[in-house]
Order: sequence, then structure tokens, then C-alpha cells
Amino acid sequence: MTTALASVTSRPDVAHDEMANAIRFLAIDAVEQAKAGHPGMPMGMADVATVLFTDFLKFDPADPAWPDRDRFVLSAGHGSMLLYALLYLTGYESMTLDQLKAFRQWGSQTPGHPEYGHTPGVETTTGPLGQGVATAVGMALAERLMNARFGDDLVDHYTYVIAGDGCLMEGLSQEAISLAGHLRLNRLIVLFDDNRISIDGATSLSCSDDQAARFAASGWNVCRIDGHDPQAISAAIRQARSSDRPSLIACRTVIGFGAPNRQGSEKVHGAPLGADEVAKTRSALRWPYPAFEIPDVVLAEWRELGGRGRDARRAWIERSRVACKADKGERSPFHDALNRKLPCTYTKAMAALVERFATERPKLATRQASQQVIDVIAEALPNLLGGSADLTHSNLTQAKSQVSVRPETLDGSYIHYGIREHGMAAAMNGIALHGGLIPYGGTFLSFADYSRPAIRLAALMGIRVIHVMTHDSIGLGEDGPTHQPVEHLAALRAIPNVLVFRPADAVETAEAWDCALKAESSPSILCLSRQALPTVRTDIKDNQVALGAYVLVEPAFARDVTLIATGSEVAIALEAAKLLAEDGVQAAVVSAPCFDLFRQQPRDYRTKVLGSAPRVGVEAAVEGDWARWLGEAGAFVGMTGFGASAPADVLYREFGITPAAVAAAAKQLIQRAN
Repeated sequence: MTTALASVTSRPDVAHDEMANAIRFLAIDAVEQAKAGHPGMPMGMADVATVLFTDFLKFDPADPAWPDRDRFVLSAGHGSMLLYALLYLTGYESMTLDQLKAFRQWGSQTPGHPEYGHTPGVETTTGPLGQGVATAVGMALAERLMNARFGDDLVDHYTYVIAGDGCLMEGLSQEAISLAGHLRLNRLIVLFDDNRISIDGATSLSCSDDQAARFAASGWNVCRIDGHDPQAISAAIRQARSSDRPSLIACRTVIGFGAPNRQGSEKVHGAPLGADEVAKTRSALRWPYPAFEIPDVVLAEWRELGGRGRDARRAWIERSRVACKADKGERSPFHDALNRKLPCTYTKAMAALVERFATERPKLATRQASQQVIDVIAEALPNLLGGSADLTHSNLTQAKSQVSVRPETLDGSYIHYGIREHGMAAAMNGIALHGGLIPYGGTFLSFADYSRPAIRLAALMGIRVIHVMTHDSIGLGEDGPTHQPVEHLAALRAIPNVLVFRPADAVETAEAWDCALKAESSPSILCLSRQALPTVRTDIKDNQVALGAYVLVEPAFARDVTLIATGSEVAIALEAAKLLAEDGVQAAVVSAPCFDLFRQQPRDYRTKVLGSAPRVGVEAAVEGDWARWLGEAGAFVGMTGFGASAPADVLYREFGITPAAVAAAAKQLIQRAN
């Protein structure tokens, strides 16, 4: 179905060099005006980008979110002016010349690195090197999965990436290219800016890798070309599009191409050229025009090619209408997949499961409760896409109905990511950004640090990605301190716009899943126990987890103390309240499965839940920002260091996280208050 667009680069009235130089000088002028930025990469990769956008890329500036567009990812995000110049030249309405002149300035759509959701035409936030490549793997995977389900008429596009030496030095890149090669994601094409320069100087200072050989070893189609030869660039992309494997095109380029005294040097990487060098570059490249001026004929040619995707988009819209008609006027499964809202079938299935948990009151590890949730929702949500970083049988993340994704069975719904936590997290970002699938993936909470950079980007972009992180405390027992997370809850809660859930039982686990699935603009992390936990909730009138924290037990008389706990420690707090009651102490128990959601509640509600009595916090982790909820007069019962290797019950006893210890802390607070 997909074909290359008709070429304009060979037209005699506008030469390729003029088209590419338009990119170069918009980048040069914007960086010069901002007195900050990275002109070297846009200058070096302008030839490659020109061929890609004029001959191959399927897009329509009139509809930047058209589902069947090709995806273009600028993994080397420091070269953002390359992308902004292309958006302006091809006619994206919001990318005006004034926006280019406001590069890196407050309120502009041209920030220092591309930001998804901020600038139309930007497919993903990039800047942290390697993230773009890994995210693009997720996009390319989503395209193949959707294609296997819905066919070429509705899903038929490529994912192109421009990556630099820094992207490929990052360890994340190996996780990503290994996964892509294994799954034979042949719609993924990486254009490597092989200029052999990094910030410190020549890459030979720190790296002797043969990148082409590395990609080939991971099952990629590989070629090397002159990145300033438009015919070679075009031929390489054309060959890559016909490959049955993902492709790397190593484009040998000169960083800062055209700057007589700076090209080929690290000096042009991350600083303006300066007025004198800009003038010399204009002379060297025969570009006599003032800053930000593009000749009418050149701009017209760029705008013409920018509009050539309109017919392809309209044809796709018509095919999608036909798909609806084939379903007797109802919305097709394809359109259901693109709809971010959850269907009624899901709502009914989740409500029935929560009712069953509340009625049966099982004693389950919350990871086991989560598995039961996944079994139910996988049937109700055909676009749910699961996975695990080689811990499927520990995370319990694969539903009975889910078929594993393999190179030969891309119509599956469960991905074996291998031991690639960071690659998994970044790929899930790409899957979510692509649209049509809701990704979740599992690992141990102690390995959250491997995933953290991609989680942070998901939060920054505001996308729905669900991380299932089991073995959430010292309660995992004998595996010892390397696997027992103590600081991870605090670290994850510190990331803005991340919902961190630590449910206390099966009911809260189901409700946490419900919250995560409904959080369309935030990533979520479900922190789940290895050890069995009793059911502490039977009141299921409303989703209490959605409130972040709620009163689980309110004493008959005025509170003497409030016990606040999360996850497995809620049961400990309940036992402590019973001990205190024996001594006549009135203790309320608050379950706080998600502080992030609790923070969003009205102040009156938070005040009612927390109460005015002294507060004791209970969590088998370091204190972190618990003081915010406990106040100056509060006490915290938890971890102050790392764990140890022993059975869970021994660890809780030895580290003093017991009902007796909580009761004792409560009594001390009451004595001080009196």
C-alpha cells in the first residue's frame, strides 16, 4: 500500500542544495538569535532530512495527528532546529517564522529540545540521548501489531529516526535495537548521523565501536552512505523500505557542514557560530539572503511537498469510513482501538470483579490479585497490550487469553521484552504515543531505577503507560537487600505527574488498575506485594483508591490518633488499632494507596481524612515525604536503611514494623500531645 512520494528534489528550478540550505540557515539564524543551541547537527543532516521529507515521508501538516502518517523521531533532540525548520518549511500552521525567531524563549513552540504535546508535529519528547531510538521501537512495534489486526488499508506506515553518536553510545540503544531486530520490525529505519563528533571532541576519544556491525549483529539491515549525496540517501532509504528487517543507514556527514572554520569540529556542536562565521558560511554555501529569509521559490517548493500528503490522508479517511460501513454503521474495532475512552464492557467487567473480591475476601498477594484483574480486563479491552521484562511468572502479568508476540505472530497481545527494563519502559512510551493500544509492562520495584528515565519522559509527555512493579518491599523476603526496594517509592513519588499506587488488598488492587486505565494523561505505577495480604475493604460503593487516601476505620469516639498506612502495612495498622483499643485509645486507620491522587483532593476532604489528632505513618520503606502528611508532631514506622535476607515475618519483626511498634509510637505521640 505505501509508496514513496513523487520526488521534487530533481526539479531544475529548485536544486537539492537550495532546499537543504533553507534548513541549514534557519537553524543557524535561530541559534544565533537565541545565543544558544546546537547548529552543527541540523547543518550536517540537512541533506538527509531534505531527501526524507521530499521523497519519502508520508504526512500532512493540516492534520499532524493523522493516524496513518509516517512517524519521524528526532532522537538527537539537541538538533531541534532541524525539526522546527522542517515544520515551518512544510507548512505546519503553528510553526511560524516568529516561532523560529523565538527559539528557546519563554512561551514559544520552539523549546531547546522537542516536546510532545507542546509543538504540533513533534512525535515524542527527546533530548535524553537514546530515548528517541527506543521510543521509536515502540512506535514501529505498535504499527506492526495494529497492521496485523487491521490490515494495510488502515495501518501502513513507517517510523523514521535521526540518531547521533550519543544516542548509540547510550546503553539503552542496545536494548532497543536488540528487541527491534528480534521482532523484525521492518518498518523502522534509523538514519545515523555518523559525524564522529561528540561534545568532548572526536568520538575516538571514548568509543571504538563499529556501529554498523553492532546493528547487523542484532539482526538489522545495514548500509553506509555519504550523507551529503542525495542520490545515495534516496537509494538507501528505498532499499531499507523493501527490507524484511529494521534498517540502519549510517550517513557519513560533516557536523556544521558549510562553516569554513567550524565544520567537522566539536566547536560547532553546541554553540552559535558567531556573526563572522555566519557570514563566511553564507558565502561558502552561496546563500546571500538575510537572516530568516527564505527565497519565495524555495519556500513554495517546500510548501508544495508539504501539501502532497493531503490526498493520501483523504484516501485513508475514506477507507476508514468503509471499515465502519462494513460493521453495519457501528464504529469499527479499529476506531474503538483509537478511542482513548474505556468501553462499557470494561466498566461492567471491572465492577463485577471488585464485587467478587469484596464478597469472597481472598487472602492474596496483590500481584496475584492483579493477575486476576488482568485476566478479566484483557477480555474486555482488546487493545490492552501486556508484557514483562523476563519476569512474567513473577509479575503475573500475562492473562490466560493473551497470545505472545513473536516475529511470526505479530497479532499477539503480550510482549516478552527480555531483560531490558529501560528498553521496555521506552518502548511502552512509543506504543502509547502511536495510539491504538494501552501498554503495560512488569518488573520488580527494585528495578524501577532501570526504567526511571523513560518513566520521567512519560510523565513529562502526559501519556497513559502502566508499570506493574511487584515485590514491593522487604516482604519479598529471602532474596535480600538487592531486591528489596526501600527508597524506590519515595523516588518515584518525587516525579511530577506519576501516579504511584500501593494497594492494600485485592479490592484496592482492582481499583488501582481502574484508576491507571482511566488516567489518560499520566503514567501509573502499581506497586504490588509478593506476600499474601488479607482483604481489608468490603465497602465498594465507590472507588476509594481514586481519592488517594480514605478512612478505613473510624473509632466510635473522637480520635486520639490516626494511623496512616499503605499496601501490606495497612493490615499492620489495623492490628495496631485493635491493640490500642484494648488500652482505651481511639485510633482511626487511613489507607493511602496513592498520595499523588490524595494531593489532588480538596483541602476539606484531606483535612477530614487526616484529622486533627497526632498521626503515625506506617510503610516498609524510607520516610521520603511522609512528613507532609504526618505533620511536625507525627511519627513514622518504617525503614531507615536497606533490608536483609530472611523470611518476611522475621524481617518485619527485626526492623520493627509490627502492630506493637505502631501502637507504641501512637502512645508516645499521645503522651507528648497531653
